[in-house]
Amino acid sequence: MWSTKRRSVSFLNNDPNKEGFAQWMVGLQTEAAAAGISHRTLERALADIKKPLAKVIDVDRKQPEFTQTVQDYVSTRISGYRIKDGRKMKRRYPIWLGRVEDRHGVQRRFILALWGIETNYGRHTGNFPVIEALVSLSYDGRRSDYFRRELLEALRIVDAGHIPLKHMKGSWAGAMGQCQFMPSVFCAYAVDAEGDGRIDIWHSVPDVLASGANFLAASGWKNDQTWGRPVKLPKGFDTSLVGLEKRLPLPKWQALGVRRVDGRALPRRNLDASLLLPDGPGSQAYLVYDNFRVLRVWNKSNAFALAVGLLSDQLAKGK
Repeated sequence: MWSTKRRSVSFLNNDPNKEGFAQWMVGLQTEAAAAGISHRTLERALADIKKPLAKVIDVDRKQPEFTQTVQDYVSTRISGYRIKDGRKMKRRYPIWLGRVEDRHGVQRRFILALWGIETNYGRHTGNFPVIEALVSLSYDGRRSDYFRRELLEALRIVDAGHIPLKHMKGSWAGAMGQCQFMPSVFCAYAVDAEGDGRIDIWHSVPDVLASGANFLAASGWKNDQTWGRPVKLPKGFDTSLVGLEKRLPLPKWQALGVRRVDGRALPRRNLDASLLLPDGPGSQAYLVYDNFRVLRVWNKSNAFALAVGLLSDQLAKGK
């Protein structure tokens, strides 16, 4: 759950001096202790960190510009093996998917699709030590306030005993576990589905499924709707109607000549929808509903939301 867009770089705390870093760590420990983090957790989590992780700082400063088309982004993520594996997971966890679906009101195909797009069903969760990565980003200064808040939340997670420190791994930016929650999102939305007193989005599939669904539900998910659909536009269509900020009911889009990609009429429901042309005029068009906007709360990227929606459509098919 981490959007990577290039930003301007500052070097407020780019201090290679070990003494400077050590002083900064003392201030961090004082703040964390005042926030209620136990001395034992602070000792275990921070005592061995002597300097920022250079690789984390390097990755943060050298994020590439996003040049891939949305169509390419989507096609590389909705591969045959990802569809096949998603259907396998649907067969493997029918009871837990049913429980999560009933409790949180989110269709299982979307829960599976998020799991698949984020970490390929738990295979690629990141191998950076989360505390150390967040210390490095907090110290660096480029977005220190944001990452310092996330660091304190990460320390709370360890302090609560949800995950052993050595298992608290994630992305270079601190996104954790099989649903790639930042620590603040974990603290707000992660769920102990198994009822064992711990929330483990690293190893417990029930906790992963329930946590993802809980986030979507809290963000306004509507379980009587889908995300949207690819559509076909008539020749000479007025592209001034394109954009998430513009909404029209489906009957109006139908009257304007918009059709499903196979030429059939649009659904008759009076749902508001927005029209997207993510790769510009002449590219694949999509009508998207409110649930598409909820997917963008998870990750503020049209490409990400489209990939999740289209993969969910594939997972709804077959067994």
